[in-house]
Amino acid sequence: MPELPEVEVVRRGLERWVAGRTVDSVEVLHPRAVRRHPAGGADFAARLAGRTIGVPMRRGKYLWLPLEGQGMSVLGHLGMSGQLLVQPEEAADEKHLRIRVRFRDDLGTELRFVDQRTFGGLSLHESAAGSADGLPDVIAHIARDPLDPLFDETAYHLALRAKRSTVKRALLDQSLISGVGNIYADEALWRARLHYDRPTDRLTRPRSVELLGHVRDVMNAALAVGGTSFDSLYVNVNGESGYFDRSLDAYGREDEPCRRCGTPMRRRPWMNRSSYFCPRCQRAPRASS
Repeated sequence: MPELPEVEVVRRGLERWVAGRTVDSVEVLHPRAVRRHPAGGADFAARLAGRTIGVPMRRGKYLWLPLEGQGMSVLGHLGMSGQLLVQPEEAADEKHLRIRVRFRDDLGTELRFVDQRTFGGLSLHESAAGSADGLPDVIAHIARDPLDPLFDETAYHLALRAKRSTVKRALLDQSLISGVGNIYADEALWRARLHYDRPTDRLTRPRSVELLGHVRDVMNAALAVGGTSFDSLYVNVNGESGYFDRSLDAYGREDEPCRRCGTPMRRRPWMNRSSYFCPRCQRAPRASS
């Protein structure tokens, strides 16, 4: 599933190609693509027609398109295979095209939501109370992400200590910190030399700050090359894949030598996923007595 860097790459593309444009019409081609909009596809299309899209925003793995002067936003979730593509109007329809948005201008492009597995979708929501950026009310509980200038490191450290969880669970807890998924958690933990089962109440303030630094570094590095693509399902708005998978130090490298010490990397089942780590650099924590 796309994590913060992949969603941010898409957001930046939408800011360039969609912000400030007025919707002419919307065509919903599959009902599951608007299943989070209870009133259905016809209502979704009717309420978007004539609205002008503001600057696309993101929090964690969620992105939204504010509607200027409406107090509402279109919330987008990419799910496992969702793609928001800006395509020439004359381009052939994609096999899994679910929603088409046409605009009232002569730029000759339209916005398409394509989703092979139909886990993602678009929906219209009111903005959270007091939100200046149109944050949809349904995701107001999602924590700020580590690249957000308003992210509170002190509050995060205190929450970690109080959580009494393990460090990877805490990194993936979207109520504590958003945008981090399995791939970037493993990468940051490898850089920090922390085992995924390290108890959070044993993390000192310097260690939690260091870990956050690695989370930010790995995400910024991924952003610089367009995110991580393991197949053709994640692409930016122009249909291009990211290349950070070529730079991964931990994720997906089972039995390959650790790039720091040469020890074969290991993979362990973890919460219906996998954790990749170096058994030498990232020693398992000792059991509490």
